[in-house]
Amino acid sequence: MSVTSVDPRPETPTVAAGVLLPAAGMAWLTVVLLVDSGAGLWVQRALGAVTWVVLLAVLHRETTLVRTQAWVVMAFATAVEYTFSPLLEVYLYRFENVPAYVPPGHGLVYLAALAIGRTDVVRRHLGRCATAVVLVGGIYGVYGLWFAERTDALGAFWFCCLLGFLAWGPSRGLYVGAFLVVTYLEVVGTALGTWTWQPVDPTGLVPIGNPPSGAAGGYGWFDLAALLLAPRLLARRPR
Repeated sequence: MSVTSVDPRPETPTVAAGVLLPAAGMAWLTVVLLVDSGAGLWVQRALGAVTWVVLLAVLHRETTLVRTQAWVVMAFATAVEYTFSPLLEVYLYRFENVPAYVPPGHGLVYLAALAIGRTDVVRRHLGRCATAVVLVGGIYGVYGLWFAERTDALGAFWFCCLLGFLAWGPSRGLYVGAFLVVTYLEVVGTALGTWTWQPVDPTGLVPIGNPPSGAAGGYGWFDLAALLLAPRLLARRPR
């Protein structure tokens, strides 16, 4: 796979495009997972309403392009959530639904990954950061495939996807950020029991860890869609 698109985001991040607001969004998602792990359905719905407010606050001072990218991610991610959770039951949430905070949560995840990729540390040392992701992710993948209590072939496949994104994707910094954010949320969410991955996929052929070790590689497809589709959507927008 070869992607030649150029990442259209500005090289110099503004204050709003920096780390503070996306970091607040990630902190809020951590609170959501902690509360939801023992809450009832109506509390879960209330968490969803507040998460939308947090997302809109984070998006408010972002560029039009970044806002469009976030909406593309949410559209793709929400479709996948409803397909793979309540329909195919590849993973299940506590109430066997898609919690109301999940769609806006995907927007916050994207913005957090984007913010990490735009930090001076990542931009100045992108090669080293990518290498660190490959090493840490590779160790995690090997552990899941050969040593974990549940064999994790899906995680190994997704890690291979992540390698492809880091090698040929339009924004390597974004994928570095996605690895950190998605891995963190998957570990926390499954540890709290907010969602649980099934031992095998619906075909019964692909074993899955809880969580899959390379989940960030799967999430990379949402990021790629955002980076490639958002400029095209904006180009067709009436002036």
